[in-house]
Amino acid sequence: MSLVKKFATVASGTLMSRVFGLTREMLMAAALGTGPVADAFNAAFRFPNTFRRLFAEGAFNAAFVPLFAKEIEANGMEGAKRFSEEVFGVLFTVLMALTILMELSMPLIVRTVIAPGFLDDPVKFDNTVSMAIIMFPYLACMSLAAMMSGMLNSLHRYFAAAVAPVFLNVILIGVLAYAWYKGHDGIKIGYGLSWGVMAAGLVQLAIVWFAVRNAGISIGFRLPHFTPNVRRLLVLALPAAITGGITQINLLVNTNIASGREGAVTSLANADRVYQLPLGVVGIAVATVLLPELARALRSGNLKEAGNLQNRSVEFILFLTLPAAAALLVMSEPIIRLLLERGEFTVESTRRVSNILAVYGLGLPAFVLIKAFIPGFFAREDTKTPMIFAAVSVVINVAMALTLFPLMAETGIATAEVTAGWVNAILLFATLVWRGHWGRDIPLLTRIPRLIFSAAAMGFALYYAIQWAAPYLASHTPVHVQAPVVFGLILLSMIIYFALAFATGGASFGMIRRNVKRGAKTPVAPPEDPAA
Repeated sequence: MSLVKKFATVASGTLMSRVFGLTREMLMAAALGTGPVADAFNAAFRFPNTFRRLFAEGAFNAAFVPLFAKEIEANGMEGAKRFSEEVFGVLFTVLMALTILMELSMPLIVRTVIAPGFLDDPVKFDNTVSMAIIMFPYLACMSLAAMMSGMLNSLHRYFAAAVAPVFLNVILIGVLAYAWYKGHDGIKIGYGLSWGVMAAGLVQLAIVWFAVRNAGISIGFRLPHFTPNVRRLLVLALPAAITGGITQINLLVNTNIASGREGAVTSLANADRVYQLPLGVVGIAVATVLLPELARALRSGNLKEAGNLQNRSVEFILFLTLPAAAALLVMSEPIIRLLLERGEFTVESTRRVSNILAVYGLGLPAFVLIKAFIPGFFAREDTKTPMIFAAVSVVINVAMALTLFPLMAETGIATAEVTAGWVNAILLFATLVWRGHWGRDIPLLTRIPRLIFSAAAMGFALYYAIQWAAPYLASHTPVHVQAPVVFGLILLSMIIYFALAFATGGASFGMIRRNVKRGAKTPVAPPEDPAA
């Protein structure tokens, strides 16, 4: 299966999840706006979600996947099963202890870590604590699910792990639809969503558990023992968890700072949800596929293939994210107005969220490139270097957010986050080049400025087109008029960008054809796996 086809497999599941997530956000915005219940839910959900990214996705996609793949090659499926059971026993025990500790400490955590700014509003503070207590077990479910997703990715079975997150959004959409049917008030909706998150964790865990069984591995519970393999995993996982969750660390810090202004937490969450659509579809697809593919190439000593995988991934990323970044920069307000401005979500809410989204657009290429650069370290079992760079970017984010928040409110927080992202991306890339782990690729180097030019020209054309179409995009314009105009502008921008990209040589049909064919002889799964 080619690299692009593998990206597409993961991206299709992720796209489905992001579309449902956007639908969920639209319904939540209409029901709750950017008011106190929305702030309480988003702040409470941020906490288990941050831990999930830190200790689940980041750690296991970085540390577990290469070790699990090695175990398959060395000892076959039986050895991989034994290793996964050893890890499962330790992980399950640690998660249970962590969950109990966090549940008991939740009032203190909300007061000091999550949202100290909520102390001025006792009702909002109490709701945040209660919702966080309900949702925190979601972490345990998703951490176990992340381990099994890593197993599936190592076996080149990408779809189940990519599609499982859809069910979080499906369940929350169901909760919102039921609340609308019953006429529930904001408080009931907030608590209904919290219980929905908890239920979604169990459903997602069940999906990947069955997928692992179908792949030929049945995981049994073993009492926790720190075997050599488990110790090696922990050594790799701790820095990997911090590195893989750098965006989440910054978001948690930003939530803490933003809690000092009414509606800021929810405004950041709303903008984040919209820009997660291109970030998730491209970034998660690249990171999920590239790590096991790169680890396989390095284990076989094929440095040329490893370098080619990295360069083609960057080429793919820039080809898709540069126009998306330009579009978000100039078109954020019409997008937010169409998607969210109704019910409790006001014109002022649109202004606040669109300003944040425009800033996020500038950081989109950086956030996705980070996901392409990090596997170059993780596949070589170096998780410390990215951790150091992650720490540097956190310091930059915190310093800038504290400085800019009094001046620019939540837009200052977004600016700090984007700046930290670019610093992280530049440090990762420079280190790979310095170590000789990134080969110079002349075709890529010649295409980058042409792609930048194409995206910039598209952005200017789109800006003037929006000015011309302004009467059809105003707040008082009906949705059935706004929607075709917005989609028409998006279609126009795509035509302009792709025409310029191909005309200038930033992209070519030969490049796409080579990427589609590349890796066609690579087996989809290890030969000894009869379920492949």
